[in-house]
Parts: sequence; structure tokens; C-alpha cells
Amino acid sequence: MAANDQDKLLNALGEIAIPGLDLKLADSGATIAAEGEGDDWRLRVTLGFPAAGIAVELGQALRRRAAELIGREPELSLDWRIRAHAVQGTLKPLPGVRNILAVASGKGGVGKSTTAVNLALALAAEGAAVGVLDADIYGPSQPTMLGLEDQRPQSRDGKTFEPLEQYGLKVMSIGFLVDRDQAMIWRGPMVTQALQQLMFQTNWGELDYLVVDLPPGTGDAQLTLTQKIPVSGALIVTTPQDIALMDARRGLVMFEKVGVQVLGIIENMASFVCPGCGQETFLFGEGGGAALSAESEVPLLGQLPLDLKIRLQADSGRPTVVAEP
Repeated sequence: MAANDQDKLLNALGEIAIPGLDLKLADSGATIAAEGEGDDWRLRVTLGFPAAGIAVELGQALRRRAAELIGREPELSLDWRIRAHAVQGTLKPLPGVRNILAVASGKGGVGKSTTAVNLALALAAEGAAVGVLDADIYGPSQPTMLGLEDQRPQSRDGKTFEPLEQYGLKVMSIGFLVDRDQAMIWRGPMVTQALQQLMFQTNWGELDYLVVDLPPGTGDAQLTLTQKIPVSGALIVTTPQDIALMDARRGLVMFEKVGVQVLGIIENMASFVCPGCGQETFLFGEGGGAALSAESEVPLLGQLPLDLKIRLQADSGRPTVVAEP
């Protein structure tokens, strides 16, 4: 294949839209390479994001477009490599962990833990290697949500823990190390020490993402996380309710002050649809997430409904992404 023909092919493939995203392949950071001559040549495409869910559709689009230009479908290698972000200066990353995503809320009860676990499961379903760190020392939820109650992590060397595994996730929580009904009556320094042990004394292995389920507020856990390890970005979960939005603003400001990029806002319990009549009701107000997004210039990533099934699925240990993929 002549160099100009190869360039023409690569440019044409770069114009292909990524399924489900308003983004061209060339604008996504993907690398596209072609090698060979005549009818015997191959395509190698490497994406910068997990793509198991779209690999078949994207591969078909690549082969079709190539066939239009060269008269036959090529051999195609489609892979992805998730790149680590350069964040927070000289903080030492967790060994093997490429990206750390903090899921936070200013107020409790807004569905932050449910959002965190379903986000982690969705990333894993897309082909990423994912871990979940339950950083809520006083009220750990992930053991219940992932059906891992009463299980204990093992230690091979007496110094570090092997994370538990469920639904393709690696999971660590203080809830694995204490009795279910034990109250954590600890002052701040003890919380800080416990969180550091969970972070640094867990053998996470190779992870594309570690999703950290933070407790509500802007206290010890949040500061420990952001001052000890490089956090790639944070997600703020809120409801449309004014009181929740007020606390979500505080969370946004806190991450800005410690130099962590807020990737977006997720509005939970946005509306309730009556299962009997189908009427949609905005129980906690309407448009709060959009207003916070506009005010803070942080994207509103999505609005999730108030749905009984979501709560039942999380309580049963089979979150929505697993129960209804």
C-alpha cells in the first residue's frame, strides 16, 4: 500500500464515530496503525478507554470502512490501554493502580454508595480491571451491597490483605474486619490510620480503576485520601433537594482546594414514576443538579430515578448492573 493510500485509510478510519459516544475515533486518543501491502495487510487499533461493550460494533464499522477503500475486510486487532493521569504533583500512587476515582457527597443518604458500586460494575463490564475501596469507616455499605457480609480477607504474609472478589471487582472494606453490628467509636486519628491501612496494605494488583466510596462530608477520610494518593478525579452525588445541593457545593469546593478535578455531578432520586399510573413526580425538587452544574461549570453526567428495584437489588447483594445488566 502506498504511503498516501495508507494515510487516506487511516484518516477515514479516524472519522468513524465511537458507538454510544458523540466522539470520532481520531479525537478519542486512540492509535490506529496499518501494515502490509496488496491484499495482505492488518489493522491495529488501540483505544484509551475500556471498550468491551462496544468492541464488536466498533470492529464491524472499522472492517466495513476499510473494505470500502481497499476492496476486502482486513485482519483487525482491537485493544485498549487505559492511561494513568498525571495528577497531584509528587504523590506516590498505589502500586499497580492506574486511576483512582473518588465518589463523594456532602450529605448522607443520597445514594452515593449505590452509585459507586454500580459505576464500578459498569466499568468492569466494559472490560476494565476495577477495585472498590469502601472508605466509610463509620458506616461501611459495600459488604452488604456486594453480598460479601461475614467474609474475611486473607493475608499471605501476615502484613497485607488480599482483597475479596465479587462480580469481577476487587473489594476492601473495614466491614470485612469487624463484626457486622460493631459500632466504630473512633476519633479522627484512628479513622485516618484505618483508612491508610485499607489503602496501602491491600494487594490490589493491576487495576485500571480503583473506585473509592467516601463517607459523607469533607472530613478526615476525604483529606487522608487526597493528601496521601493521587486521585484522578471525583464524582459528586446529590439529590435535587436544596439541603443536599448545599452540601454538594461544599464537596465541590473541598476537592477544588486540594487540587482534585471534579469530573461531574450525578443527580440521584431525580424523579419518581408511579408504577400504577405512570405519572412522574419530582419528590425532592426539580432541576437542582442542572443548576449546580451551571453554577459550578462542572458537567451534569446523569440523572437517576428513585426506583424501588435499585434499592432492593443493592440490599440483596446484587446491584442493578448485575441484576439487570
